[in-house]
Amino acid sequence: MKYLHTMVRVTDLDASLDFYCDKLGLVEVRRTRSEAGRYTLVYLAAPGDEDSQVELTYNWDPDPVPYAIGRAFGHLAYAVDDIYAACERLMKGGVTINRPPRDGRMAFVRSPDQISIELLQRGAALPPAEPWKSMPNTGTW
Repeated sequence: MKYLHTMVRVTDLDASLDFYCDKLGLVEVRRTRSEAGRYTLVYLAAPGDEDSQVELTYNWDPDPVPYAIGRAFGHLAYAVDDIYAACERLMKGGVTINRPPRDGRMAFVRSPDQISIELLQRGAALPPAEPWKSMPNTGTW
């Protein structure tokens, strides 16, 4: 058995690709369009880690029932080399840091479709630093 991917439905493919690729730093691995099924699938992965993928499913026709995040789903998680730099890059891109990395170890942000993304410092936690250690939580994460 081999893990393949996690699928999340998105309502705006361009906004989602901007978040996941341009801001978070994932890369597109492959894309499938189905005219008959009226959907696009975009598979993303962290650079150099193509074995762990996120599948963005974009249905061309709006769903009559808005997508909801199930209570059983928690978050996607990614290790980053410098959590402070990653959060700074995201903030400059207009992403809200819902749970700042006050501890130098962990932060949370949300995608345009409110998927919770956990960022974890690779290796040991960085020393607590401003503005992060004084920054309050924003919203839910």
